[in-house]
Formats: sequence, structure tokens, C-alpha cells
Amino acid sequence: MESNFTFDWSHLGDIATGRKNLGGDVPVFVYRLFEYTMREAIAAKYGNEAGIEMLRAGGKIAGKNFYKYFLLDVSEISEFISKLQSTLADLKIGILRIESMTAEGTIILTVSEDLDCSGLPVMGETICHYDEGFITGILSEFFKKDYIVEEIDCWAKGDRVCRFKAYIKEER
Repeated sequence: MESNFTFDWSHLGDIATGRKNLGGDVPVFVYRLFEYTMREAIAAKYGNEAGIEMLRAGGKIAGKNFYKYFLLDVSEISEFISKLQSTLADLKIGILRIESMTAEGTIILTVSEDLDCSGLPVMGETICHYDEGFITGILSEFFKKDYIVEEIDCWAKGDRVCRFKAYIKEER
């Protein structure tokens, strides 16, 4: 059965009213518990690749909405990067660094101390698929182009930072 549900920022609710005693902060392990068990449940029913793709798709929806809520007022690229970096750090999502950008739109960026994997044991594969979608959504909204983001380094592969390559879809 198809759902008619479409995410809206208002669906996040009034946290201050609803969580008067506990507030809006939760430990990182709670976020990871939710993310990784959802991936396992999706993979168990539809296969591992479907689990990965669902995380990317959810991340992309989140990234597009994150952009509209936090970054819509910026138009210059330097201001966009600066505000994105500060917002991600302020919200304790991660520490963003831009390593390189080409005139053609390819961007190499890192996120350290990220929610998805910083501190995990080595698993031998990249696992920040939600982040791939999240970054895709943000970049696609700002640049008004269809971006693809692939994680190329990951804490879970033994690296100590997550590195992503972002490029415009039609350039691949």
C-alpha cells in the first residue's frame, strides 16, 4: 500500500513543549541505534542494496529540507560553505571541511566527528550512506543541479575522517 506521506519540517513538532523535562538532545548512540536497526530491517526484507538506497533516499530528503530550513537565505558560495559548516557544527552533526572544488562542480569534502560512524570499529566498508544522501540534498538545492555524493573514505574502513566526492550527475 502506497503512502501519501510527504515530509514537512512541521512534522518535527514542538520539541520544547513535548519534551519539557528531557529537552531536544539525545546521545549519538540513540541516533545510530535507530539508523542501523532500520537499515537491518529494510535489508532483511528487501536486500542489503535496498537498505543502502533507502538510507541515501531518506538522507536526500533530509538534506533538501535542511537546506530550506537553515540555508535558504544564502546565495554566495563562500557564505553557503561558511553557514553550512557552522550549522553542522552547532547542531553537532559533524565538522565539515571543503578540500577542493573544481569549476565543473566536483567537490571533495570531509566530515569529521560525524553522527554515523566516528568511533566505530573497522568494518571494511563505507557505511555513511545516509550522509551521502544528506549532502546530495543540500548541494543539489544550493547549486540547482542534480548532485551525486559518494563516500570514498570512512571511519568504518579504518580512516579517521569521512571523505566524500560530490559531482554533478550529468558529468559522470
